[in-house]
Amino acid sequence: MDSPTSSLKTVSDDEEIDYSIKPEFYDSDLDDKDEMWMVKKRDGRTSDAVLSCPACFTTVCLECQRHEQYVTQYRAVFVVNCKVDKDRVVQQNAISSNVGKRRRDSEKRETVSADDETVNPVFCSTCSTEIGVVDGEEIYHFSNVIPSEP
Repeated sequence: MDSPTSSLKTVSDDEEIDYSIKPEFYDSDLDDKDEMWMVKKRDGRTSDAVLSCPACFTTVCLECQRHEQYVTQYRAVFVVNCKVDKDRVVQQNAISSNVGKRRRDSEKRETVSADDETVNPVFCSTCSTEIGVVDGEEIYHFSNVIPSEP
């Protein structure tokens, strides 16, 4: 029995592919179709980025606005593939001062005073990575996401 390394001629996969036949799953118009779907979905509105989960790359927002001062933060009203933990409440000032930093004191984040606006954490519905918060007006504030060109 001859192993592939000891054979006189090894055939590569490229030599076995018949390029004269159109591939079954190829669509040369797919980029144009995707762009038309996005335009229809946004209904003429513009977006600063398309946001994805940093862990699994699932799209979480198609239409958002970049924060004026903190360029890695975004806000949005319409989201996809997100779940909100309504049982956990987080202080707004704790989030804004610690965005992007690993927090070891989860008790500090869950302490609520009457003066502070409270928010709920938002997670990717695919992998459960925490990606931001949602406030009482149902505006999502993303701080742990990957932006891409809209």
